[in-house]
Amino acid sequence: MARQQLHPPLAAAHGSPENSFEDRSVKILALETTEKTGSLAALDGARVLYQMTLAPQKRTTQSLAPGISRLLRAVGWSPRQVELVAVAIGPGSFTGLRVGLTAAKTFAYATGATLLGVDTLEAVAARAPQPVESLWVSVDAQRNQVVAGQFRRDQAGWMRPTGPARLVDADQWVRELPPKTVLSGPAMRLLRKGLPPHLRPLEPGLWAPTAASVGQLAARDYGEGRRDDLWSLVPVYSRPSAAEEKWRARHRSANR
Repeated sequence: MARQQLHPPLAAAHGSPENSFEDRSVKILALETTEKTGSLAALDGARVLYQMTLAPQKRTTQSLAPGISRLLRAVGWSPRQVELVAVAIGPGSFTGLRVGLTAAKTFAYATGATLLGVDTLEAVAARAPQPVESLWVSVDAQRNQVVAGQFRRDQAGWMRPTGPARLVDADQWVRELPPKTVLSGPAMRLLRKGLPPHLRPLEPGLWAPTAASVGQLAARDYGEGRRDDLWSLVPVYSRPSAAEEKWRARHRSANR
């Protein structure tokens, strides 16, 4: 059974940033399935109404449908009242990304809602407390590698990427970070034991993305006029799948 909890809006935690979209009413269904424990959330603009945490065994395409139904009942919405579907699109696990995006696309297609994909690293960065002005977020990419991206807080209070995320060797990346660098992200579970003392990881409760943070970023982007195409939106994987890597290796060998 999914555990349910209420969450305050990020905008409030950010100290009511300028250009806040908290007051713009748009009914949002948000999905986060990149982690083993996924979550669903209902938002009115940037205001989080309800969030459900899904047990790992519930993070399947089949189990998301009843979870979404329970969530909508909890906030008194019919499916067709949802105006925007927000979904984390990675980087993250292959299975989790496919499950979440498939469910989000299916719901958006069936109801006519707008679809928006949200970067997983940005959804983690958005949870950083107000005193943090910049940080690096990383997710595990296996084989002692991570996908890492740097974020800085803008004048409106939102964490924005400073450039594209990179696939890097985990040990080398950690060694090259300057003192007092703030760190977050799911990869911290693997990296924390070997972190030098001059680096500053956020508390573990902030390392994972949530449906609430996904929904609030979608509310911001929707207010800024961004839209995604239902048919062309695809997941962003941490690395090519094993099958793809084998195919590429064979293709390179055949061309030598």
